[in-house]
Amino acid sequence: MTREDGLTRQGFLGAALAAAVGGRAAAQGEELHRRPIPASGETLPVIGLGTWRGFDVGTKPAERAPLREVVATLLAKGGRVIDSSPMYGRAEGVTGDLVAEAGARERTFLATKVWTSGREAGIAQMTRSLQLLRTERLDLMQIHNLLDWRTHLPTLRAWKEEGRIRHLGISHYTESAYDAVEAVLKAERLDVLQINYALDDRAAENTILPLAAERGVAVLVNRPFGGGGLLRRLAGKPLPDYAAELGCATWAEILLKFVVSHPAVTCAIPGTADPSHMAANLRAGTGRLPDEALRRRMAATLPA
Repeated sequence: MTREDGLTRQGFLGAALAAAVGGRAAAQGEELHRRPIPASGETLPVIGLGTWRGFDVGTKPAERAPLREVVATLLAKGGRVIDSSPMYGRAEGVTGDLVAEAGARERTFLATKVWTSGREAGIAQMTRSLQLLRTERLDLMQIHNLLDWRTHLPTLRAWKEEGRIRHLGISHYTESAYDAVEAVLKAERLDVLQINYALDDRAAENTILPLAAERGVAVLVNRPFGGGGLLRRLAGKPLPDYAAELGCATWAEILLKFVVSHPAVTCAIPGTADPSHMAANLRAGTGRLPDEALRRRMAATLPA
């Protein structure tokens, strides 16, 4: 998430309403909804954390302090999934440092990606990811943007057999790649698909999400805020009347509830470097989720 997105979110509702909703959730003891990874039966909380941009920082205490709190908030509220990639600059190393400092490796589900061409280059990159994330075994390795996937997939299968990774999958973030994603889903046995999906970006509903469900593939959702543009567009607009029914104090919570209410979605991984946004994101994974009728209404009444 960019700084501009963060500034946008601060203006949606007053702190009093956010605190009231957050306090009510805590008082009711609401826990994050969980969904299974069909391949293993392991369940994941429906809200996780993406590290693109926000975790690409140096070693200065002022840079890392808010990120340390983001990770602490995720874990304190029952979240587990932290997703990264070699293409995210220094994010893997920062993630590994913060998780190690918190002594939280066993409480986290660490996911990253291979993003290079060639077998040996892929092995070297994945080995480096293990080092940066300070772990001997990753929970999920994904082939980023399908880059050289035919070469990397046999390596991932071998690493899974050897216990170096627990789950394997593919990732992409654009509708233009859906034909290729669909072909791989049909041809290969995968554990996880990471794909873009948002209230204003619903093309994945047509074939990708149903196919993932049919094939028993868990789905991580990137860009659940429409890449940030949707939040900017909604800045200052009043919340819809169903916000109170869903226990939502911000548009961000509404957008996330829409995403994770799709039955094929396992976990949404919005990126943030702001602890208060992390807390709001996690609230979206608790309490009532929209049913199909409300989902249709949300899509039809999204402000222009």
